[in-house]
Amino acid sequence: MTKAIAALLATLAFLALLGTIYYLHIRFLPVNVVFYAAIGNGVLATMLTAITLHVWRRASGLNGFERAQLVVIWLLTSYALAISVPTVLDRSLSFYILEKLQQRGGGIVLERFEDVFVEEYMVEHRLVDVRLTEQLQSGTIEIVNGCVLLTARGERIAGFSRAFRRHFLPRTRLLMGEFSDDLTDPFRHSADAMDYICERPEGLGERQ
Repeated sequence: MTKAIAALLATLAFLALLGTIYYLHIRFLPVNVVFYAAIGNGVLATMLTAITLHVWRRASGLNGFERAQLVVIWLLTSYALAISVPTVLDRSLSFYILEKLQQRGGGIVLERFEDVFVEEYMVEHRLVDVRLTEQLQSGTIEIVNGCVLLTARGERIAGFSRAFRRHFLPRTRLLMGEFSDDLTDPFRHSADAMDYICERPEGLGERQ
């Protein structure tokens, strides 16, 4: 057996194992966050395949460096698949629009799309619950006495996100037939004060 064939067969085995583990996980085990679960499945599939390849290293003809390269490739593949398939389908508003159009017979009046998002999308996908759960699991927020508070980690990530948005998102972006820089600063037209703001209790919201 040539090394190329051995590497190909090992990779096919990895992909088959990854698909099996993912399916069993989402069907029979609890999932906190889809993306994290998919990443964990990829790591597990990589470890099992790497162990099997190590046991059969003589038959494969692959040396330690080549097996290590395959492990890196499998981890990167797991990451790419986790983002590109279950996470995108779970979070994507674009896919929701297509599915909603299909559900409603193929067409919806353009002027009513805002109603669709507010009255249907938010409810059907439990959007607030899903996103708050993700942030809680990520350690970027905490909920105290009915208030959602940023943690220290959340502050850092929000600061990075705002800076990247302002300086590294396109300033001439096509939005419904017009080019605009609105999304480089989406808070530009926000109201100065709202009645939903919480005072952060002293000593809270400082989790790393």
